[in-house]
Amino acid sequence: MAPVTSLTASVHQRLATALSAALPEAAPADPLLRRSDRADFQANGILALAKKAKANPRELATQVVTQVESGDVIKDIEVSGPGFLNITITDKAITQNLAERYADTDGRLGVPYAEHPGTTVIDYAQPNVAKEMHVGHLRSAVIGDAVAQILEFTGENVVRRHHIGDWGTQFGMLIQYLEEHPHELDHRQGEDLQQSGEQAMSNLDRLYKAARKLFDSDDEFKTRARRRVVDLQAGDPRTLATWQKFVDESKIYFFSVFEKLDMEIQDPDIVGESGYNDMLAETCRLLEESGVAVRSEGALCVFFDDIKGPDGNPVPLIVQKSDGGYGYAATDLSAIRDRVFNLKSNTLLYVVDARQSLHFKMVFETARRAGWLNDDDVKALQLAFGTVLGKDGKPFKTREGETVRLVDLLDEAIDRATTVVREKAEKVGLAEQEIVENGRYVGVGAVKYADLSTSAVRDYKFDLDQMVSLSGDTSVYLQYAYARIQSILRKAGEARPVAHPELELAPAERALGLHLDQFGETIAEVAAGYEPHKLAAYVYKLATLLTTFYDQCQVLSADNAPEVVENRLFLVDLTARTLHQGMALLGIRTPERL
Repeated sequence: MAPVTSLTASVHQRLATALSAALPEAAPADPLLRRSDRADFQANGILALAKKAKANPRELATQVVTQVESGDVIKDIEVSGPGFLNITITDKAITQNLAERYADTDGRLGVPYAEHPGTTVIDYAQPNVAKEMHVGHLRSAVIGDAVAQILEFTGENVVRRHHIGDWGTQFGMLIQYLEEHPHELDHRQGEDLQQSGEQAMSNLDRLYKAARKLFDSDDEFKTRARRRVVDLQAGDPRTLATWQKFVDESKIYFFSVFEKLDMEIQDPDIVGESGYNDMLAETCRLLEESGVAVRSEGALCVFFDDIKGPDGNPVPLIVQKSDGGYGYAATDLSAIRDRVFNLKSNTLLYVVDARQSLHFKMVFETARRAGWLNDDDVKALQLAFGTVLGKDGKPFKTREGETVRLVDLLDEAIDRATTVVREKAEKVGLAEQEIVENGRYVGVGAVKYADLSTSAVRDYKFDLDQMVSLSGDTSVYLQYAYARIQSILRKAGEARPVAHPELELAPAERALGLHLDQFGETIAEVAAGYEPHKLAAYVYKLATLLTTFYDQCQVLSADNAPEVVENRLFLVDLTARTLHQGMALLGIRTPERL
């Protein structure tokens, strides 16, 4: 089905044509159209055009009004203030537009694809091998998954990359410790890992902490561990086999956590630090030969005029250490080469903690100097995110001061949500299986929505009591709005959703209809700026407009004419479909009954 032209686009085109007719020298002119509280739309562009043409803005606005084609779309247009235009749409245009969206059989609700889609590699959810995922991994996973789904919905070719920490000094430390303490990790559990990924990872995490403690306190062990790193990098079979076991067990755990988060993660998408080992030497050679990087005290460095330390001296990006080892920069630069030249990406998007902003600023600038990035054809940007805070406004920690495990946080959210669902279950008639399933969807949805409804760059407080509340800006409020519509549709009996463009709309129906029309434009704006919080704001407003609609417009009242019932069923059904699609793009389920 062809995409549906939004009412905003229709009005914009009519005003732009009228502006060009009234002021030909300004063509093409932007009427600066936006939604308004005083009418359906307001156009503010005439003031700037009049100033440029040295014309009276109110007189120009009056001329434009005479040129506007009204017809079936524009009901009324009037000049306001110094030269604003207030525009009101016909009820018929609203209903007809929504009917076209409702008829879209491919589930896109008439939303067009992007005009010029490209390939975006999105780097997100970067856990570390042999270490448990904690609350700090939550935002990268949730934001990255939502952005990936939104981009795919616009037609973008999205390549997911999970850049896991699976290489470096810590693995020499781990492998050497296990070599010297073979009974610390009972690998006979291997047969049970499918059932107990979390338990296996807990054991690995304990091993890591013990190895780190010895590494930091025993210089002789540190020397042996560093020799083991050399063995690993040289491909020693026994060392590699132990390393691979760490990676495999960790992946099983990662899959179990992402499944709990209701996210799909594919094995080919996991390309960790080790995946770029074969490129590191060439990356360094290319940077040194081109003069982008220089040797300084034996290390290969890139310097920047505008990046200095507290002492005023330049802070370099160290690509290769003086001992020949490679740092994170070498891996990240090699990944850029792979993503640009092998994956043919136009955009590299990194969903990474804001505290790493300086590192990525230097990495991206190095890649630009090397000619691997240029903002015209290939761009790279960091989608930086803030910190998850506790109720006290401080970084979220356990009572003992340790970082909160992600699985513990999710389990608690699911338990809280299941309690809320169970309280309502008897009224709806939910079976135990539905209560458990919906509790999971509500709990995980609550965690995701609390994150996604906040601008990524801001910190946010993790408050489970608020997250699972049935009122306010929460996913539970949205999920119940969707379930309530499904209940109405089930109770409708013989009545079916049918659009009736001939009917006059009540104010609450008009407000709901005009907001439904903005879904496509919202998606385009969210995708362009990588801002899922704007989609969360859209669906929340949709649910609040639906609440107002319920208060003012009964759907199944016996006092309503049959065509009014059908038209209101059509409105709420389209609202449900839009809620469902919007929430799905945020990675949140909408149960049919709650």
